[in-house]
Amino acid sequence: MEKAKFSLTLALILASFIGLGFAGTVQAAGDSHIELPEQEWHFNGIFGTYDKATLQRGLQVYREVCAACHSMKRVHYRNLTDLGYSEEQVKSIAGEYMVEDGPNDEGEMFSRAATPADPFVSPYPNEKAARYANNGAYPPDLSLITKARKDGPNYVYALLTGYTEPAHGEEVIEGKYYNKYFSGHWISMAPPLMDGQISRSNGDAASLDQAAYDVVNFLQWAAEPELNDRKRMGWHVLLFLIVFAGVMYKVKKKIWSDVH
Repeated sequence: MEKAKFSLTLALILASFIGLGFAGTVQAAGDSHIELPEQEWHFNGIFGTYDKATLQRGLQVYREVCAACHSMKRVHYRNLTDLGYSEEQVKSIAGEYMVEDGPNDEGEMFSRAATPADPFVSPYPNEKAARYANNGAYPPDLSLITKARKDGPNYVYALLTGYTEPAHGEEVIEGKYYNKYFSGHWISMAPPLMDGQISRSNGDAASLDQAAYDVVNFLQWAAEPELNDRKRMGWHVLLFLIVFAGVMYKVKKKIWSDVH
């Protein structure tokens, strides 16, 4: 009787796992009507890490292009030390922006230069101002954008590089732009990047694909800044478990050495 109950319980558990797996497959198939091109990201895989040079170039793209419309409220200037910048460089970058602070001793708000402790300065004071400046569209905050979208890095890269002429017979929508990777294809954001738009520190002009690749790396870091530390800790834990398993095996052999 007990064996029968155990077998039934095991069967139900297996059926549940199979059902969940099938449901996930169906959902994925339903969401993947637009196939995204796969990119090789340096941060992918168990050995993947962030490349600081790429992150710095991505920050440049964000500051020169994306920051005109998109905020990054969850990233502070002090976090830029993770990208390889010194404290003085971070102070210099932050000091280029002005923030509203206060009230002062007279009860009035005032403007001051941003400091490393401040979050990235937003391009608009509030949502209504942002919508007014963008014909009713609200540019999303980019702090977690690669986590907020399915297959985030590939999606954002595809979106940035997917602007084309409308498909044959497609009716043009005023104030919208055709993007082959955007759901519905018509998007309010004008093409943000173009070839030669970004001049790198070595004097070279980045192509559209290169600029998009760099900024997606930066956005992925913003959404998951602890990735390098987490993977490093994972290897330490794995090494500990291997050593611990060896020790416990020796203990087991010692305890049961007299049993034949």
